[in-house]
Amino acid sequence: MNNDNKDRDGAPDEAPGPALTFSDDPRTWEVVSSSYVARKEWFTVRLEHVRLPNGAEIPEYWVTEYRPWVNVVAVTTADEVVLLRQYRHGLGAVHFEIPAGTTDAGEHDLEAAARRELSEETGYGGGKWSPLFTLSANPALQNNLTHTFLAEDVTLLSRPRPESSEDLRIHLVPVAQLPAVIEGGGFIQALHVAPLLRYLMRRPALKR
Repeated sequence: MNNDNKDRDGAPDEAPGPALTFSDDPRTWEVVSSSYVARKEWFTVRLEHVRLPNGAEIPEYWVTEYRPWVNVVAVTTADEVVLLRQYRHGLGAVHFEIPAGTTDAGEHDLEAAARRELSEETGYGGGKWSPLFTLSANPALQNNLTHTFLAEDVTLLSRPRPESSEDLRIHLVPVAQLPAVIEGGGFIQALHVAPLLRYLMRRPALKR
């Protein structure tokens, strides 16, 4: 997955559908000035001078830009969740994760990107796909969204094709054991735990 952010224009990722609003919601901020301080492959940051609705100003407000991210909650025909274990250098630790990645430059088909990531990282594919959850990693400081898809009844279609920077271990965990894995601290990535919990909450309805 290439994460060259040089084509970004500073616009936030498109929000998912109509948001819940109230008549007394806070108003948006005015951007007085905006400039990039870094535009690297994995580090695109802009510095903005913003004015709040009450007139207060923040001369230096930092926003990190990323393209949309995609995740997959993949459930096999044997009712197992396809999970990965991967070293993450920021924390220097290994935990369970769901297959995930970033969209390519100019890519707008989020499901196609999610299908690609699942195939490359695990070799699994096919099945029935549907949107599951759209979240922000940090709405205060990042401009992108993470789009998670549910892939039901996936099967092993090919050998995994991870990138040279990815050292992955694939685990098939029965859905019945997933709550214990989450409760036991098996996951650390909030963007992965949230859609798994939504899946478990919806599962009785999904299985009717």
